[in-house]
Amino acid sequence: MIELKNITMVFNPGTPDENTALSNVSLEVGKGDFVTVIGSNGAGKSTLYNVIAGTYAPTAGTISIRGEDVTHVPEYRRAKRIGRIFQNPLLGTAGKMSLEDNMVICHKKGYKSLKISLNAKLREYFRDRLRELDMGLENRLSDNVEQFSGGQRQALTLLMAVLSEPDLLLLDEHTAALDPRNAEIVMRLTRSFAERYGLTVMMITHNMAHAIEYGNRLLMMDSGEIALEIGANEKSKLGIDDVVKRFRDVRNKQLTSDQMLLHV
Repeated sequence: MIELKNITMVFNPGTPDENTALSNVSLEVGKGDFVTVIGSNGAGKSTLYNVIAGTYAPTAGTISIRGEDVTHVPEYRRAKRIGRIFQNPLLGTAGKMSLEDNMVICHKKGYKSLKISLNAKLREYFRDRLRELDMGLENRLSDNVEQFSGGQRQALTLLMAVLSEPDLLLLDEHTAALDPRNAEIVMRLTRSFAERYGLTVMMITHNMAHAIEYGNRLLMMDSGEIALEIGANEKSKLGIDDVVKRFRDVRNKQLTSDQMLLHV
């Protein structure tokens, strides 16, 4: 589905502020893979996402999606193929617009006339999909999204991303700003949608317990490199202490983020 070859990302090259955020990163993600990505702050996780999404053009290396070189394809064009959900639940929806209009934009991918597009059949389709969230939103199509809670908006953002049928879904700590109850709901939906729709997913998390529990591959980043990769068969047999030891053995240093070591 996506292939990165020898990706390097250097900010402010040739200046005293030069910073190599990614160093010779190569990665292949197959269709249907669910890859969890962990690492301390500054490890390069968000930069990796920004390069994949087209926010940054890499200093060196190439990026391919479905065999097509997209290294220099701008972000707005890549957005048709890549869904991205951020930590802030307010970023994925238009608060001043109704729920049904938000879903029309997602469904039609920029179709110009919202009102012409809305009809009884489409509204019933939206209700059917919203029932999957089990939040009662199927009865609130005319309400502006700003009236919804953070958990409802993040769940809605996730559903809209799924319905847009992306080649790749990037989740950037998408439950970190939610309370534990809503975070659990969104994580349950994430797993359900990934399995039901055969999604290709990359999920950044600071919670190593989640990184081990979810998905079929685990990547640990450190200093702009993929320091450790663990596949499905091995991952299912490892606990947090095992992963910490593997990291220490490979990198010869300790992890610095206590949050990564959460067991719940």
